[in-house]
Amino acid sequence: MLQVSFIRDNKSDLIEGLKKRNFSEFNLIDEVIELDDSRKKILGELEAYNAESNSIAKEIGSLFKEGRGAEAASKKSRASEIKELSKALESSLNDVLSSLNEKLRHIPNMPNIIVPAGKSDEDNVELSRHGVVPELGEHNLPHWELTKKFGLIDFDLGSKITGAGFPVYTGKGARLQRAFINYFLDFNEKAGYKEFVPPFLVNEASGMGTGQLPDKEGQMYHCTEDNLYLIPTSEVPITNIYRDVMLKEQDLPIKMTAYSPCFRREAGSYGKDVRGLNRLHQFEKVEIVQVVHPSKSYEVLDEMVAHVEELIKQLGLPYRILRLCGGDLGFTAAITYDFEVYSAAQERWLEVSSISNFETYQTNRLKCRFKNTETKKTEFCHTLNGSSLALPRIYAAILENNQTEDGIKIPDVLQPYCGFDYIK
Repeated sequence: MLQVSFIRDNKSDLIEGLKKRNFSEFNLIDEVIELDDSRKKILGELEAYNAESNSIAKEIGSLFKEGRGAEAASKKSRASEIKELSKALESSLNDVLSSLNEKLRHIPNMPNIIVPAGKSDEDNVELSRHGVVPELGEHNLPHWELTKKFGLIDFDLGSKITGAGFPVYTGKGARLQRAFINYFLDFNEKAGYKEFVPPFLVNEASGMGTGQLPDKEGQMYHCTEDNLYLIPTSEVPITNIYRDVMLKEQDLPIKMTAYSPCFRREAGSYGKDVRGLNRLHQFEKVEIVQVVHPSKSYEVLDEMVAHVEELIKQLGLPYRILRLCGGDLGFTAAITYDFEVYSAAQERWLEVSSISNFETYQTNRLKCRFKNTETKKTEFCHTLNGSSLALPRIYAAILENNQTEDGIKIPDVLQPYCGFDYIK
């Protein structure tokens, strides 16, 4: 969440920035400032009472030594009165802090100045386009037909076992899925990312820490009896490794990667764009996360975009890079770049990765800090994350774009991982 000092010092710029998101609850900003004023006022009164209490304690000792018992008793009465007044103020302070934090949680991150205004994904800005879209000719089946034809994925069986959006991968289809995961992890590890296998359920504090709660509460699967949430991405558990941690400046940057299943309710998703692998309730993804020095985060963002770009190039897929507009920007992100690959069979672009810089928005919630050796001050780190990569639409595009009269050709980089060059 945003820091109160930032909100105070940048109120006008913040309002203009949030307008890019189509955010309109600007009353929250004024309420935050008012609550912070109350916090400061109560702290001032508490400090005054504390000073008076310390002074009285010294006076009482002196009065008893001088045999002035009646005056000492009067002072003791005042000390008791101060104690009760302080308790009431501390209770008020806790209420104010609770309200302040609640208000702050509902204010999204301020977009970077280069984020364009816009209402939806239609207003995102295409920055570049690469690769050649294959001419499929008569070999032009969408992936949900290809997976059935070659026995790779059974969507009906998944619906029987669980429900729609929970596919069952079988035979070479399962092996190809595993090949993707291993290749992506190896690619990330070679770039210096340390691999983790995190829990796939998280507690409420972890959801709050990375900003999924309260923003995406309705999209997460919730185990109510234990108050645990199935993760929507491994970003949540691996970023929370550094919740309530004071890092050393020389520890930065921290580079992490993890594979996990991801669980999303996708409430309200209907229509042709959700067929097959296009939108699932359970899917697999490999994630990259960095915790970095604030002065380095935009340099690191460029590095992460280049890293994902090279990964997609290696798969031989046509792709484009987008800068998201304010209306399509995630609640916690200051800026996001999307990668989309082109599906020749569906004749549409499919999002396969988002790379975001959250600046201090997550670390303020997480209390992830470091001590700046130059300024000697404690500062919040910056966090970034990206999909490297999300599997379903990559899987779909590989099948659709590589279909030939001999079957489906597997990209060269994946062949050592899956053990075959064609699905026939």
